[in-house]
Amino acid sequence: MTGKDVPGLQEAAHSIPQGTKINVTFLGNEDLDMRVTAAKAVKDLGFVPVPHISARRLKSQDQLEEFLGRLQEVGATEHVFAVGGDPTEPEGPYPDSLSVIRTGLLQKYGVREVSIAGYPEGHPDIKNDVLWRHLEDKSASLKEQGLDAVILTQFAFDTDPVLTWIKGVRDRGIDTQIRIGTPGPAGIKRLLGFARRFGIGANAMIVKKYGFSLTNLMGTAGPDKFVTDLSGLLADASAGSATGYGDVKLHFYTFGGLLATSEWVREYLAAQA
Repeated sequence: MTGKDVPGLQEAAHSIPQGTKINVTFLGNEDLDMRVTAAKAVKDLGFVPVPHISARRLKSQDQLEEFLGRLQEVGATEHVFAVGGDPTEPEGPYPDSLSVIRTGLLQKYGVREVSIAGYPEGHPDIKNDVLWRHLEDKSASLKEQGLDAVILTQFAFDTDPVLTWIKGVRDRGIDTQIRIGTPGPAGIKRLLGFARRFGIGANAMIVKKYGFSLTNLMGTAGPDKFVTDLSGLLADASAGSATGYGDVKLHFYTFGGLLATSEWVREYLAAQA
């Protein structure tokens, strides 16, 4: 959710299981009060806030500490998501999330678990070898500091690169929980727009695998086919080996549709029962 989504969260709260992790963004058009208010709303409604820390948007160490301090006051620092952020040039001393993690400040403000980014389909502005090196370095730094980690991925349309990437993570000796980014139900045009923005493959073959048609962009698409296929492939892998793909869960990108996404989850689970 964004800092503006508190009313949407209140509307959806009845359909979201208590204890669910809900990420709170760190966008350029939001301020400190909006971010803290949103994190507090998540906590007050019985969920687990995961505030984002956008490294390149931080202008100073003081700003980082002020943010963490305000979050700690409302009980919202146990879980955070450290991410590089959108600006091409850092606005302060932190060029990437690794530099924030290495400050050692997170534990000072009560952080116990740090989510870090994963990119199954790569990143439009960062080479793959750099992405892998940073994933390894961040995982190692968190382990050295005694902090738990979660790898939270960009959203995906296609199971093939997701499974290949998960295997790559495990082959590097990283056994951290992975949460695969999954688009909640949204307009097809909007989904494709987000996919192109983040460099995610949205060609005709992948779109067809996801279950909708490029010839009809007026409808709404849900992740039914993606989730079902991914679940089956992970189950097959686990049955075929002692370890399989390890601890893999989902993370839903709601695109502002908190209620629509939570209702989709409930309906999907009911259909599987």
